[in-house]
Amino acid sequence: MNPTTALASSAVAALAAALALAVGYGSHGSVDLFWWYAGCWALFAVALLVLRRVPAALVVPLVLAGAVAITVTGLAGPPRTSTDSYRYAWDGRVQSAAVSPYDHAPQDPALAGLRDPWLFPSGPACAGPGLARIPSAYGTPRCTRVNRPAVHTIYPPVAEAYFLVVDRLSPAGARHKPLQIGAGLLSLGVTGVLLSILRRRGDDLRKAAYWAWCPAVPLEAVNNAHVDVLGVLLAVAGLGLVATRATTRRAAGGLLIGAAVATKLMPAVVFPGALSGVLSGGRRVRDTAVVLLPAAALVAASYLPYVLLSHGSVFGYLGGYVEEEGYDDPSAGSRYALLRLVLPDAWAFPVLLAAVAGVSLYVMRRGDPRRPWSGALLVTGWAFALLTPGYSWYALLLIALVALDGRWEWLGIAVAGAAVYLLGPLFAYRDVLTDIAYGTAVLLVVLVSVLRGRAQARAAASRAKAAMMTATRT
Repeated sequence: MNPTTALASSAVAALAAALALAVGYGSHGSVDLFWWYAGCWALFAVALLVLRRVPAALVVPLVLAGAVAITVTGLAGPPRTSTDSYRYAWDGRVQSAAVSPYDHAPQDPALAGLRDPWLFPSGPACAGPGLARIPSAYGTPRCTRVNRPAVHTIYPPVAEAYFLVVDRLSPAGARHKPLQIGAGLLSLGVTGVLLSILRRRGDDLRKAAYWAWCPAVPLEAVNNAHVDVLGVLLAVAGLGLVATRATTRRAAGGLLIGAAVATKLMPAVVFPGALSGVLSGGRRVRDTAVVLLPAAALVAASYLPYVLLSHGSVFGYLGGYVEEEGYDDPSAGSRYALLRLVLPDAWAFPVLLAAVAGVSLYVMRRGDPRRPWSGALLVTGWAFALLTPGYSWYALLLIALVALDGRWEWLGIAVAGAAVYLLGPLFAYRDVLTDIAYGTAVLLVVLVSVLRGRAQARAAASRAKAAMMTATRT
């Protein structure tokens, strides 16, 4: 084996071993987990650096082998840092019983017949961590693993359909494993789509490792089984189709991006990228409809069955979640942290909207329609940097866009989100932690962008000089 390839393989093996230990023994709010996770990111950086020198013919086999090994580490234990997958399991079970997930909260007595000891323990088992007490008509204490058991589900219809499919395919007593396995397959699917897009464009296939080997993928996408990975797969595949000139393929790309939005809402930030160049004449304005109309039609069609079957609102706890997380009141939480350092709290949200709108318009005017993911990364990255979300799995979309575009500096936003989420419960002043983490990530983006811009300018000047000298000789 080529020595460089052997070194890269060793780095990936070390990363997989470290991830397996972190996933197997870590827990939310644990300093030990944070340091293990930080070590995994360091190994990830080493593996990427070595991969640059691996012979081209061995890149794809190595990336795929590493992707499988790293994905499997997410199965090393039950969900460690999030309880979201328990809600997924419950929503799937409710739908299998022909009940709309938007009609009842998990603690509703009307659904008591669907409860089991895994999701709804009782008695001494309720003393365990991460369990929420629920009302009981009997003397025995009752609790649940499902988070926010007093509110209706928040997840959009494509996500709910996915939960239903997983529940129907799951054997009795499988607990969390089917959701983890499903998420693992989706994660590997993202790797496959990334490689396909990069190969079709003649781009560097090494970029796929930014996703395939990233420590956030086995922890957030696989171990915690976050449905965000389904939205990422749909969004990335959609952008790959939007990058083509064929109208039918672009329309299919719009459908996939619409399905991504109907999975987790967050992928809506890729729309400006999907419309790159539309305001400059690089694409006809009517091409906008080719993307947006199928996307809107898919979202509407996916909601329609649930609207017809549900007695309550199909938006569930969305409004309550926005309020709970402080998106509507910046002074109530850690959102908009960097903006609030220099602006009054009341200005944070309007300035965020103006900034994201400005970046979106720039992308739609100056973006390259052949590389819609570049514009999507720019909008998504700045939206996250200014929004400063407190949940690390939101960055899965950002990581996939980095894998398509190659601007690795944006991974700092993902690291910042992980630091805030994992260490936040241990800090009395979480706002300070958020400021430091996201502030450092933004400085990295700005510094690397400036240096890259200067390097590109020097390279362009050198090419121009060489061309001039060639023309002079002739």
